[in-house]
Order: sequence, then structure tokens, then C-alpha cells
Amino acid sequence: MSAAEEIVAALREHATDTEREKISRRLRGSSRPLGVRMGTVFDLAKQHRDIGLGEVTGLLRSPWYEARMVGVSILDFRARRQLTDDQRAELARLYLDNHDTIDTWDFVDRAAPRVLGGWLLTRTDRSVLETLARSADTYERRSAITATFWLVRNGEIADALAIAGLLADDAEVDVTASVGVALREVSVQDREAAIAFLRRRGSDMPRPALRTAVSKLDEPLRSELLGH
Repeated sequence: MSAAEEIVAALREHATDTEREKISRRLRGSSRPLGVRMGTVFDLAKQHRDIGLGEVTGLLRSPWYEARMVGVSILDFRARRQLTDDQRAELARLYLDNHDTIDTWDFVDRAAPRVLGGWLLTRTDRSVLETLARSADTYERRSAITATFWLVRNGEIADALAIAGLLADDAEVDVTASVGVALREVSVQDREAAIAFLRRRGSDMPRPALRTAVSKLDEPLRSELLGH
């Protein structure tokens, strides 16, 4: 039995009908829930974070939601380590090569910041962000903006603002929600840059995303930017 098969077998042991019904109510995308609590999923990912990357691919290509979540979680846990540029590139390439299976918002949020953002932090060529942002696929666009969270956390805001500019008026809430988060974090690093962007493009953004974007600014600015 392969490591990926062993992980799926362990997930099955922890599955319950109650949890399956709960996950089913919120789940979108092509995967199906077994019915395993996320705490258990993450514990299994930690226990198996050193499996081969081929096995991680097997998890990402599983039909089961929890198996895919173990896969993206292993990528995230690996990306938290001290890695060489080549090792980071390998993780990012695996994520990108299997992006057709990364088709819910929580898969993206689990891995994109450290796996993609951590890889791009040391690269001058970040054109993959624009490629993803211009994709017809909702979750590739979400990956583009969510990857910039890690860049912003490390004081680099230019890419976040550029990708937010492409996606500010996106038709999908799963994309604009992350745009709002990115701009909120930009406001922590560079208040004036965030304000300038929001004065220019805030009216293009859906209200929930705009409220998130201004949430760390002071009240007079929030009121101005929200149009109160």
C-alpha cells in the first residue's frame, strides 16, 4: 500500500456521517467528503509531511476532499522549513501542476501563501502571478492574490497592489474576498499606498471586500472609503 493509500485508509477510520453532512453543506469543487474533522486531517498531514512528492501528487488527485486537504497541508508544512530555492521551486511547481484539483477556497488558502508566495519571495520574475490572475479559473485567480499575502508579510506590497488591480472587480466572491484581505494587510505595511489604491479602485470592489480592506484603518478614513 502506498503512503497516499495509507493516509486515505486512516481518514476513512476517522470518518463520521455527521461530519460528512457538515462538510457537504459548504463544499464546492470536484472532491467528495469522507467526513473527517479538520483537526484530524491536519494531524495526519503533520505525521506524513516527509512522504515523497509523488505521494503528495496522489493525494491532490484523490477524489476525496480530506485527502486533497492533507496534500495541500503537507505542501504548507514543508514550505515552513528552511529550504533551498530549488526545493521551494519544486513545491511550487507541484502546486501549479495540480491546480485543477485545487478547486475550493480552503485548498488555496492552506498552501498558496507559503508555497507560492514563499517561492516568489526570492525571485525577480513573478509573472506567474499575472498569469494566474488572468486565468478563467476562479481558484487560480484566488491563488494569484492569496500568494501575495506572504510577500506583503515580508514588506513587499507592489505585487499585491498589481494583482488587486486586476481582480478588484472580479465577478467571483471567492476572489474578491482575498483581494480585500490583501489590501487590509497592505494597509498595515504601507497605509498611504493602501489608501491611494482604495481611493482609486474602492468603488469597483464589492462591499464585503471593501469593508475587509479598510478594517484596519481609522474610523474617518473607513467612513470616507466606504462612502458613508
